[in-house]
Amino acid sequence: PSLRCSALFFSRSSLLLFHLCPVRLFSSLALPSFCSISALFGSFLLSLFPPAVLSLCCSAAWRVPGHYIVVLRSGTHENQVARTMRALRAKAARRGYLTEITRTYSGAVRGFLVKMSSDVLHMALKLPHVDYIEEDSTVFVQGLPWNLERIIQTKNQSGKYTPPNDGAQVGLYLMDTSVQTSHREIEGRVMVTDFNSVPEEDGVRVHRQTNQCDSHGTHTAGVVSGRDSGVARGVSVNSVRVLNCQGKGTVSGVLAGLEYIRASLQVQPISPVIILLPFAGGFSRTLNTACREMVRSGAVLIAAAGNYQDDACLYSPASEPEVITVGATNAADQPLSAGTTGTNVGRCVDLFAPGDDIISASSDCPTCFTTKSGTSQAAALVAGIAAVLLNANPKASPADVLQLLRHHSVQQVMNPDSLPAEHRLTTPNVVAALPKTTAPSGNPLLCRSVWSEKSGVAISDTVVAHCRQGEEMFSCSSYSPNGARAGERIEVRDGQKHCVAHNGIGGEGVYAIARCCTGNNVQCQAHASPQTGMDAECPSPEHQLTGCSSHFESGGVADPMRPLHGNRKACPARTRMTSYASCCHALSLECRLNEHYPSGFTEQAEVSCEDSWTLTGCNSVSQGFITHGAYARGNTCVVRASGEDRGAAAIAICCRYRPLEQASSKHSHDQGNQ
Repeated sequence: PSLRCSALFFSRSSLLLFHLCPVRLFSSLALPSFCSISALFGSFLLSLFPPAVLSLCCSAAWRVPGHYIVVLRSGTHENQVARTMRALRAKAARRGYLTEITRTYSGAVRGFLVKMSSDVLHMALKLPHVDYIEEDSTVFVQGLPWNLERIIQTKNQSGKYTPPNDGAQVGLYLMDTSVQTSHREIEGRVMVTDFNSVPEEDGVRVHRQTNQCDSHGTHTAGVVSGRDSGVARGVSVNSVRVLNCQGKGTVSGVLAGLEYIRASLQVQPISPVIILLPFAGGFSRTLNTACREMVRSGAVLIAAAGNYQDDACLYSPASEPEVITVGATNAADQPLSAGTTGTNVGRCVDLFAPGDDIISASSDCPTCFTTKSGTSQAAALVAGIAAVLLNANPKASPADVLQLLRHHSVQQVMNPDSLPAEHRLTTPNVVAALPKTTAPSGNPLLCRSVWSEKSGVAISDTVVAHCRQGEEMFSCSSYSPNGARAGERIEVRDGQKHCVAHNGIGGEGVYAIARCCTGNNVQCQAHASPQTGMDAECPSPEHQLTGCSSHFESGGVADPMRPLHGNRKACPARTRMTSYASCCHALSLECRLNEHYPSGFTEQAEVSCEDSWTLTGCNSVSQGFITHGAYARGNTCVVRASGEDRGAAAIAICCRYRPLEQASSKHSHDQGNQ
């Protein structure tokens, strides 16, 4: 009669002990049945709280053994952080292990840094509120100018470097080594903060001369704001030391530095503000998250792509989409390569900049200069250009800054053959330059293409591309190396538009390509066909058709038909296909079609938008051959095809914000007709 049954359930977040009532109270329920129900309930709890995971750096040589960043779930309170730390210490002590909490985080991520044996990890992963644990890892200086003449598009007769402005309204945080503030190039221009979080130097014979410890930071600060070598000579630089004398730091140290900057900005706001990250390490989910949160708070983050002649998407913070990632070029405007090192490339690079033999301040003496090469120098150069742009447009968002940087860049100057074949299409062929003028020139429509990674080869495989915060998706297209693609569509997930591409039967993988634009408070929607084979239409005459997509549900090759751009704006659909119309609305937005139908077979067809018009949608139209898809190259729509028929047809949808006087005239005319 007094028998009691206890059911134990273990989930990663807590240990749940249910004391069940005496069995006699459950006379109608057999004990085994009740325990079965209890087991189901335990499984339900596990589905709500999936197990915490351990994240390790991709390179074993870059790992910091015994140092772990414990990240707690979103919404965790400070008292829960404290309880988690106490629980970890207690559990470890009972097993005879020592733990040391060396830092806590309460900004972009909530958690703590702990020194402990790897044998304690299994206990830490089971603690309440733990989301994941990341082993600390190393980040490195990316140092490998020639004169500033390369980035000037309007030459001054005096032969002097004369940017449109000096960036004096902009504040910049430099996360680097220490800086020799007494150097004539940067004296009075750099403030050294009280933050310092660096690992011990490797080896027993480490020479910590001041010039060694200050080498990289002094040079980088000079590239940004140096008296003679700087791009934006009025910008104020705040030094936040996260790299040691050997140019090495840790993910945990960078996280702490970002938290320090966030706290400083809350106490003493600086706007606009740039954060320069002239280093790279292995991919870190935690570091990327922290960078993304800093961008959401309004800061412009600029990072080095890395000097590993590799895919920048494998490194952090270069791989974070909200960060402006910069690759390096040499004096011939080609990707920087020096022996076994060279610039990283790929879809995670946003633009390139001069990064070979960059002249700037040397820490050897207060008047010395030296040359350094690498994506650190390229990133510093872009940070200076960004300061010039922000000085003229202080309310520009981080997305606006990226679009402006690319808009003023030199286009298609790099030889595509100098890039690895697998990254040739996805690497942006733009090299940073100063604007010819920062005087207001209306509100231009600025667009860029965002490529996804390549999908798998299974018939059901899909891949996704999406825009940055602050950008609108004007269209979605796809590209397949062998032409076997089932098309693409725009989906809305958690309030964000996603361009989803589908691999086709026999496909070798497919890319999704989102066309992302900024300016003028435009609002865009994706409208699908009511059913397969029917047109997808824009909802009203006020909407402009900016792009067409199509998806073949059964996996066959999908190509959109010619967009309808007259009184009726629509995307026609072929049999058994669903079409998607990208429809955007803004008072002054106008769009039109540019088309090119080759008379004979050609593997590649191109059509461009005229000056003042911007390519928002790019479509291939099948003429009895296999099309590989359509993509933008600058302001040109490119279509590739295979076969022996009439060749590829390319259709560009070109849009612009109507010039102010025309917009006013149209608005008055519309008012008169009401």
